[in-house]
Amino acid sequence: MTDRTEPEAITTEVAEECAGLRLDVYLAEQIEDASRSFVKKVIKDRRVRVNGSVCKRPARTMAEGDRVSVTLPPPETTDLEPQNIPLDIVHEDADLVVVNKPSGLVVHPAPGHPSGTLVNAVLYHCPDFQHPGEADRPGIVHRLDRDTSGLLVVAKSPRAMTALARQAREHTFDRRYLALVRGEFAETVGVIDAPVGRAIGDRKRMTVTGVKGRDATTRFEVLERFGVASFLALELETGRTHQIRVHLRFAGRPVIGDPTYGVTQFGEWDVPDAVRAALEALEGQALHAERLGFEHPATGERCFFTAPPPADFQAALDALRQYANPH
Repeated sequence: MTDRTEPEAITTEVAEECAGLRLDVYLAEQIEDASRSFVKKVIKDRRVRVNGSVCKRPARTMAEGDRVSVTLPPPETTDLEPQNIPLDIVHEDADLVVVNKPSGLVVHPAPGHPSGTLVNAVLYHCPDFQHPGEADRPGIVHRLDRDTSGLLVVAKSPRAMTALARQAREHTFDRRYLALVRGEFAETVGVIDAPVGRAIGDRKRMTVTGVKGRDATTRFEVLERFGVASFLALELETGRTHQIRVHLRFAGRPVIGDPTYGVTQFGEWDVPDAVRAALEALEGQALHAERLGFEHPATGERCFFTAPPPADFQAALDALRQYANPH
């Protein structure tokens, strides 16, 4: 359950790169994990103002500098229900479960997603789940963005919640990500060290900034080069919101398939149709949490788990390999 009963108000200013978007598309990016249907209902219910005037048209085109204000309704205060949502469980014991999350699955209830989340699925698949932590996100000690796939650990017991939450705070999780990005780095290995904070006038968007920015460090290694794109491995030394996606955009190598910070249009790319089709078929951003390591809360043993990229990521990678090495 959630204790928030007062409506939440947010105000954003449309940035240059968001000009031309429909109002509903823009808001779906600003309201974290919100569905398009939820956004359209908020607009229909006269909860959105553009430049001070109520706007009821989801298709309204955004212009740079537009001021958009939204009053979100309080979330439904309902008990979390177990739901038979398929889960790729990599490991489970009495204290925790490690899941290979698919792209598109929200981790915990959020605006427009009161159910159908990973939490609902864990409640169904783990009858011994003890609901540790916050009532509306039990067991969640770290998270992945909705459209990022890969490994996530969920605490099943209070002991595990305490131990894993401490490791998350101290940044001692071992996390390795794989990504497809536009263009190529000159170096094979490198470090992106730049503070990350909320974008001014846009509470849902993160950016590299010195204004209330928090230290953030991402290490990368170029695994393969394809001319138009690269295949990277990345490791986090910190765990800021959207850190990898923001850092790679800052470095001029945005994540392919990322609608907020990356590149989703491939019409002008000088690549064969098969490559373009594989990139357009990505179901989320080409960012996958491949490896996860932590100290087990019961045994103290260091545990490591791995999971391969999803099929759409792998298909895009294979198409780029074929393009760069046709023989």
